[in-house]
Amino acid sequence: MNSVSNEHMKFVKDIKRKARMITIIRWIILIVFFALWEVAGDLKWIDPFFISTPSRVFTSLVNIYKEGTLFTHIGVTCYETVLGFTLGMLIGIAIAILLWWFDFLAKLLDTYIIVLNALPKVALAPIIIFWIGNGTKAIVTIAILISIVTTIISILDGFNRVDTDKIKLLKTLGANKFQILVMLVIPSSVPNIISALRISVGLSWVGVIMGEFLVAKEGLGFLIVYGGQISQLDMVMMSIVILAILAYIMYEIVLIFEKKIRSRF
Repeated sequence: MNSVSNEHMKFVKDIKRKARMITIIRWIILIVFFALWEVAGDLKWIDPFFISTPSRVFTSLVNIYKEGTLFTHIGVTCYETVLGFTLGMLIGIAIAILLWWFDFLAKLLDTYIIVLNALPKVALAPIIIFWIGNGTKAIVTIAILISIVTTIISILDGFNRVDTDKIKLLKTLGANKFQILVMLVIPSSVPNIISALRISVGLSWVGVIMGEFLVAKEGLGFLIVYGGQISQLDMVMMSIVILAILAYIMYEIVLIFEKKIRSRF
C-alpha cells in the first residue's frame, strides 16, 4: 500500500511540476516577445509608426485612461460579448434539443443549416442594422449569428452520437423522450457542449468586434476603427492587446466552468 501511495504522490508531483513548467515557459515566451518587439521598434528594425511598440501602447493606454473613457470602452465590449455568448449558447442548445426531439425537422433543415454555416455572417450585417438599427442590439445579434450555427451543429452532433442501444434500453425500461434527454443524451454530450462553449467564446468576440466596426460609437472595436481613421496605430495596437487579454480571461472562465461540469458528470 505504501509503495502504491508513494507512486501516486510521485505521479501527482510530476503533473504539478509539468504544469508549473508550462506556465513559466509561457510567461518567458510572452516577456521575450514584448522585449523583442520593443527592441525592434527602438532600433528601427520595424517601423514603430505601423507596428507600434509596447512602450507606445502603454502610453496610449495611459492617455485614454486619463480621458476617462478606457473602462467605458472595455465595459461596453465585455457586456456585448458576454450577452452575445450567453444568448448564442442558450438559443443554440435549445435549437439543438428541438432538432434532436423532432428527427424529421432535423433532416428537413440539415441542408439549410450547412448553408448557413458556410455563409459569411458579416454579409448579413447591413440587413441586420437596417432591421434592428444601430447600437447594442445590432452588435449582439451579429455576435449571436456568428456563433449560433456552429453551436447547433456541434451539440446536435453530440446528441446524435449517443449509443442507440442505451436509448433502446431506457425505452424498454419505460423512459419517455424527456427522461432519455435528461438522463442520457445531455450527460453523454457534455464533451460536445464544452467544445461548443470553447468555440463560441472566440466567435462571440469576433462577432462583437465586427459589429462594433460597423455601427458602434463605443467599445474596443470602435477604438480600432477610430485609431485607423486618425492614423493613431498605437491606439489600434493597444485595443488589440486589451482584446487579447480579455479573450484569454473569458476563456479561462470557460475552463473553470468546464471543470465544474466534468466533476458533476
